[in-house]
Amino acid sequence: MLHTVNKSPFTHQAMQTCLRFALPEEPILLYEDGVFAVMDGTKLQSMINDALKKHPVYVIQADLKARGIINVISGVKKIDYGGFVDLVAEHKVNNWL
Repeated sequence: MLHTVNKSPFTHQAMQTCLRFALPEEPILLYEDGVFAVMDGTKLQSMINDALKKHPVYVIQADLKARGIINVISGVKKIDYGGFVDLVAEHKVNNWL
């Protein structure tokens, strides 16, 4: 199962809910405002570091760029839209809205 989150974790609980239900090794993809979760140096860093111990965490590069995010937590994999399509083709998708 691929878990996708597009809401900012600073204003919504979608990321936290996703992490409660995602099974170990299931990938998590952050896009749109969901990319705010992987900014290095925020209060959410420990949550993302814990998630990285159990899940591959991906983020859309274009969404980082659109939001001016440069410093990303180490271990988060940056992908382009082609990588996004590959993940969707490989997994069933659960959108956390």
